[in-house]
Amino acid sequence: MCIICASIPAVAAVGAKVSASQLGQPEEKRKPIGRITGIIIGLLTISSVIYHTLRWRE
Repeated sequence: MCIICASIPAVAAVGAKVSASQLGQPEEKRKPIGRITGIIIGLLTISSVIYHTLRWRE
């Protein structure tokens, strides 16, 4: 498994941990961790598809 593909579940796990640790705070003080995690996972997925497509063509 390449490092990009391996980092996708790692980012999801870290995002879930940080999001769960914020549950004790009031709603107004929580940061949008779920949205940030989703954006990062999306970017990693796109970069993985591009990398593997270019690598496959060679």
